Amino acid sequence: MRKTVEATNEVIHCAHSGTGALTALWDALENLQPEIKKLAERLRYEVSVRGKQVGWSEKVARFHFKKNLRRIITELYIRDNCHPFKATLLVWVQIPMWVCVSLALRNCSVGATNSEVQEQFSAGGALWFTDLTAPDSTWILPVLLGLVNFLIVEIFASQKMEVSRLQKLATNFFRVLSVVMVPVAATVPSSMTLYWLSSSFVGLSHNLLLRSPTFRRLCCIPRTRSHSDTPYRDIVSALTTKYGFKK
Repeated sequence: MRKTVEATNEVIHCAHSGTGALTALWDALENLQPEIKKLAERLRYEVSVRGKQVGWSEKVARFHFKKNLRRIITELYIRDNCHPFKATLLVWVQIPMWVCVSLALRNCSVGATNSEVQEQFSAGGALWFTDLTAPDSTWILPVLLGLVNFLIVEIFASQKMEVSRLQKLATNFFRVLSVVMVPVAATVPSSMTLYWLSSSFVGLSHNLLLRSPTFRRLCCIPRTRSHSDTPYRDIVSALTTKYGFKK
């Protein structure tokens, strides 16, 4: 059971560590929405006219509309090189690396007893977690891990975009898992928790950096409707309003 939870934890961290690339991909998808909407309206009109000419039923007309709309959207994805499948591809490419590194850290920490590597881990920590082979008894690292992951989820949720019911369910699912990961991280060696925290922090940094108007201009990243000139202020305002930090 514990191994299963750790494996789930690794998958979540893989998703978080790729947030920079995912943000850029979702920006491109967002910029396509006005064009897709315009083409869909035009296609609906053309299908309606064609249906009246050849006597299509409403069901047949709807079938042709959906079929051609999927083709048009796929062509746009190919044109702008932003197919949604890439959002999941990055995660699945990272999973093997995450599993291997996490298992390697656990084996170095609690695998072979009285080994030279384990001795180095037991005295190779810093600050309050000097022993990397033992869980963090202060719970500082696990709590920080949960906070960073929770913040990543909330930053994505604060985007001014229309989301589907499935996306809302996924967001709530990751909110819960961010909290559940805290006690899980408190039971594994500090080396693993430190690795997970470092990776999540890098993912959060990528996410915040890609929201900077200055950085986006330097990298020639197209502006989207959901981005503002004061992204960090908007994030703080959204969090304080949502969780009642302000009266």
